Amino acid sequence: MDSSSSPSLKSTTPRVFWESQHENDGKSKYGGRDVVGYALNPPDPKWPNGAKVALNIVLNYEEGGENCLLHGDSESEKLLSEIVGAGAIAGQRHANMESLYDYGSRSGFWRLHNLLTSKFLPCTVFGVGMALERNPDACRAMTRAGWEIASHGYRWWDYQNISEEVEREHIQRTVEIHKKMIGVRPVGMYQGKPNVNTRKLVVEEGGFLYDSDSYADDLPFWTTEYGKPHLIVPYTLSENDMRFASPNGFSHGGDFSKYLKDYLKYLVQEGRRGAPKMMSVGLHCRLAGRPGRASGLEEFLDYAQSFGDDVWICRRDEIAKHWYKHHYPTGFGAVPNVDIIGTSTRSSL
Repeated sequence: MDSSSSPSLKSTTPRVFWESQHENDGKSKYGGRDVVGYALNPPDPKWPNGAKVALNIVLNYEEGGENCLLHGDSESEKLLSEIVGAGAIAGQRHANMESLYDYGSRSGFWRLHNLLTSKFLPCTVFGVGMALERNPDACRAMTRAGWEIASHGYRWWDYQNISEEVEREHIQRTVEIHKKMIGVRPVGMYQGKPNVNTRKLVVEEGGFLYDSDSYADDLPFWTTEYGKPHLIVPYTLSENDMRFASPNGFSHGGDFSKYLKDYLKYLVQEGRRGAPKMMSVGLHCRLAGRPGRASGLEEFLDYAQSFGDDVWICRRDEIAKHWYKHHYPTGFGAVPNVDIIGTSTRSSL
């Protein structure tokens, strides 16, 4: 036998220790991450009526829950407004920022509400607890429209360095606000600016069907690292009107519409080839609620509706409940009866 292929030589090869070596090297699952996912074998979602795409419109309701001295904060808000690149002002109010946010709750929300309800389209609201509590009229309008109101946390904060104790209280408090303002608890959670402990706290609370603090896939997926199956329905920062408030983002409603239409068309084509997906579109009252941008959104919504049964326009809780029924992990007992959990609003089907 050729000595170069001898097994004995392999055992004598010295092991190399690299200075850059790390305990997670070579792992595909580590620290809550999974860099492989479904790979070439995504599940068939089995969307209702043979749909090729499940499309969820998300309206972020944040106005009145942002950083502001009037809310007990130490600085003003700096994110997602017409003042691109604004910085937080420590110890002072920012009058322009406050009024830009107020536009969202005073005008933008109602424009988007009228647009969606006029087309009889369902929607998921990511509602900040503090913001919802300030606007009973908006809460009533969401509920009467049959929308899902998921939790966007109690505050529109960056929770990166917030203690577990404070974040746990915020999650509990926003659930109670939903019960008071909406009439039911939320079944979905999108903290938005979470930390690595947020999902653990969401699972610990015990009443959420899913969270959306991930951007990792085009389909829902499960994690079992907390001792039981927990569903993640991924969200998006690209099919999102926040790019109107970022450098080199969308400049007008036509840009927004064209990008969303291209995205949906591609997913429909993938679905027709045998790989259906989901699509989220993120909106903010103070951004997409401006008339020129709402015009672009309307163009996209009409395009989406033109696909008929190929595009299932639905709420996020409907996607979650569908995934429980059709894709619950084996080895964890019976599938929970998700139909009795959460909202009593009418189905989008």
